[in-house]
Amino acid sequence: MSTVDLIRHVKLSTARLPLAVPISDAKVFTGRQKPMTEVIFLFAEITTELGHTGVGFSYSKRAGGPAQYAHAKEVAGGIIGEDPNDIAKIYTKLLWAGASVGRSGVATQALAAIDIALYDLKAKRAGLPLAKFLGSYRDSVQTYNTSGGFLNASLEEVKARATQSLEEGIGGIKIKVGLPDSKEDLRRVAGIREHIGWDVPLMVDANQQWDRATALRMGRQLEEFNLIWIEEPLDAYDFEGHAHLAQVLDTPIATGEMLASVAEHKGLISANSCDIIQPDAPRVGGITQFLRLAALADERGLGLAPHFAMEIHLHLAAAYPREPWVEHFDWLDPLFNERLETKNGRMIVPDRPGLGITLSDQARAWTTESVEFGA
Repeated sequence: MSTVDLIRHVKLSTARLPLAVPISDAKVFTGRQKPMTEVIFLFAEITTELGHTGVGFSYSKRAGGPAQYAHAKEVAGGIIGEDPNDIAKIYTKLLWAGASVGRSGVATQALAAIDIALYDLKAKRAGLPLAKFLGSYRDSVQTYNTSGGFLNASLEEVKARATQSLEEGIGGIKIKVGLPDSKEDLRRVAGIREHIGWDVPLMVDANQQWDRATALRMGRQLEEFNLIWIEEPLDAYDFEGHAHLAQVLDTPIATGEMLASVAEHKGLISANSCDIIQPDAPRVGGITQFLRLAALADERGLGLAPHFAMEIHLHLAAAYPREPWVEHFDWLDPLFNERLETKNGRMIVPDRPGLGITLSDQARAWTTESVEFGA
């Protein structure tokens, strides 16, 4: 006979993770943003009356972190006394508690940390890694590195980091493009392709910086490099433009990381705007919402390559029916006591229950504000 359990305590905290080197992609070089120096995290820690615990997180690069924390702080008290098994019910309750500010963006990103913590708790209570709890198709996932390919790094630095990543068991390399001088983009792509060889998977990411004509011209010139995909060649909401590129180019088109709801991803999928979809669980509202759009993507036969947050997305990618990719970033390593293993081009799903992560002393030290609800 099952035992009824209820949520007894919730702790929310926000922390600032400083980056060792300011990061620049095409949005900086085209004047839209300043270099990124930190990532702001929202953590949710949940405890039940029977002593089960779960941790989840959301994040913001540049502005938005304090807004996520403020919204979560307003609504999180509403889950005290709820059955932690009822994750979809809890998500809906919190969503409507703040519905006057919308059902996407900050409003749902604030809920993501709570939703993810509930999945972590439920899988841990079952004694299973989250991937196994969801129903995994594989015990490891193809992985590629992004953090060494930013535009603030010289081509020689990018080459050195690519070599290091491959030696560490990471399977593919992604570099940033989208500079005002497209010739420099092509020089960097040619340089890294020559350096890593033609057998190593290579991707490029323009971070939404091209117009349609430039994207088509660059897409055609990039065909010769045998890329796994061209990422975000256009504005994230230009579904029609992305669909045209996906139709006329041989190189697959990948996009979706900047969309902040399942509804937005539905538009992307319905328009046939990509070959590979790149949802971000913390951005779309958590695992509940990610699983909804993953089902839609699978129905359309799309590849999957979730954005950032490998600690979460490794498990979700392992549970996707089609062979996916997961993005390797070592930025978050200081936040957790555990590390993910890469070997032979793949990231290994850990055998630890739940997400398999616990917050480090450093994460606590970087915490700037926290609030608690319940006993």
